[in-house]
Amino acid sequence: MEALYTTLSSPASTSVLKFQGPDLTRCRFSKKFSHTTLASPTTLPKQFLQTYGRPQILIYTSTRLASGTYRTTISAEAGRQNWDFGRFVKTLYFFNGLPSPAKFFDFLVEKLSVFSPSPAELVNSMGTSDLVLVAGATGGVGRRVVDILQKKGIPVRVLVRNEEKARRMLGSDVDLVVGDITKDSTLFPEYFKGVKKVINAAAVIVGPKEGDTPERAKYSQIKGDSPEKVEYIGMRNLIMAVKDNLGLRRGKLLFGFQDNNYRQLPWGALDDVVMGGVSESNFQIDPSGSENGGPTGVFKGVVSTANNGGFTSIRTKNFSEPENLSAYDGLEFRLKGDGRRYKLIVRTSTDWDTVGYTASFLTEKGKWQSVQVPFSSLRPVFRARTVSDAPPFNPSIVLMFSKFEYDGKLNETFVEGPFELPVSTIRAYIKEPIMPRFVHVSSAGVTRPDRPGLDLSKQPPAVRLNKELDYILTFKLKGEDLLRESGIPYVIVRPCALTEEPAGADLIFDQGDNITGKISREEIARMCVAALDSPYACDKTFEVKSVIPFSEPFTVDPTNPPPEKDYDMYFKILKEGITGKEALQQNPVSV
Repeated sequence: MEALYTTLSSPASTSVLKFQGPDLTRCRFSKKFSHTTLASPTTLPKQFLQTYGRPQILIYTSTRLASGTYRTTISAEAGRQNWDFGRFVKTLYFFNGLPSPAKFFDFLVEKLSVFSPSPAELVNSMGTSDLVLVAGATGGVGRRVVDILQKKGIPVRVLVRNEEKARRMLGSDVDLVVGDITKDSTLFPEYFKGVKKVINAAAVIVGPKEGDTPERAKYSQIKGDSPEKVEYIGMRNLIMAVKDNLGLRRGKLLFGFQDNNYRQLPWGALDDVVMGGVSESNFQIDPSGSENGGPTGVFKGVVSTANNGGFTSIRTKNFSEPENLSAYDGLEFRLKGDGRRYKLIVRTSTDWDTVGYTASFLTEKGKWQSVQVPFSSLRPVFRARTVSDAPPFNPSIVLMFSKFEYDGKLNETFVEGPFELPVSTIRAYIKEPIMPRFVHVSSAGVTRPDRPGLDLSKQPPAVRLNKELDYILTFKLKGEDLLRESGIPYVIVRPCALTEEPAGADLIFDQGDNITGKISREEIARMCVAALDSPYACDKTFEVKSVIPFSEPFTVDPTNPPPEKDYDMYFKILKEGITGKEALQQNPVSV
């Protein structure tokens, strides 16, 4: 999204003006404007200040004040109401100021002319892609995840530290970026463009010491970066790098008051004064106007159809940085309806007169309600007419109360006069059902090193040797907690001991971090890919193992492999909020 606009308006669709330059108060009009009480009528060029193709004839009046300054009034042709030129100028200046007088008039001629460029020329082509990023793609689970995604035809990008190794292992045509999750400076924003989901299989490397026994009695050697760097700092860096692309389950607050959060926007009125009309609106904060007695924004004003006008609107200034809404499915407004129909206009350009992606919605009178506007419902509109050849909408905002709908149709709820619409929040939302956006491969046993009353002699090596392995499980748990606290829709998979055996054995899923056993890396890879499309897996943490004991190898007949599992059957029985930390002491050893 290149810019965020929000416009609430009353009768016609509005466009966006962007002026840059000095304050208009330092500009002078040409000598054609007499300093007498009333100037003679002047017909402006046909292209100047047209309303839907109808040129306006204006009369300029300049009155000398006692102070020596002049007050200028511009009146419409006979039978019309006075046009407030001063408010017109204030509107333009609020949205980034004015250029020199000559450039100002040239701009109006160009932008309001019937000879303006076609809307198709005013917008940039936009496209989206849904990539799955795989971190740790050269590991035992990671490379299998990549293979499964490719076979399913799902776009995949891999994040690796060693390009040569990755291309040798994954193929020369793999979409690859080189970065190290332990170093945030190597995770460039362009690496994650188009990424909508992540599978993180990166993990610290643990290997046996020389002369180790089959029971891994000397299993106490970290190879490469420490657990703290990989499992904790690496997780933190990866989450920060992808968070805007993946989105938050609760949505992204764009304006308003939500819990202890508040986000203000630089609102300004953009009314039909820009077309010669006399409607007027503003946006104020009512400190006790929300449904729970807290603060809320209020869009209010008076709308009139005089001078061929008929809309009031508010919108934000162009953002200094683009607002990325690509992870979301639409906008949700929490508002108190008045029974009228309003317009939402979203623009992806900073220009004034360009295509707006538009939707209308009806409100219920006197009732607080949540109104969701899916991005998929937005239609490209230019000056209240649908643009058939506009590029697809790329989420990147404007809200309006208007007399007009689209293509000459009228807003049947439109009534002239005062109106008021309290709006407490505007947020981007993810539609239900929500699927995991971040799948993380952790490990069974992460809560056990500090668990009271646990017989460590019966636990796997990593649990018994957590301290000797630089607190590997402790930092894995800390990394998990970062993901759980991030707000990103997630699933955390905790496999028991990983093996090179084929997938296909019956499985045991559990929660609370109690089980031991083994499981195939191939099975975990399949499970991770399946979890991306399962609402039953979202925001859950679980352990998993096969029913085959360590003492028995598991094999399959290559000519008759077992069918791939329906993992939803397992995900459905899982519960949110169970991590195994429930059994920890209140004050475990800190690291």
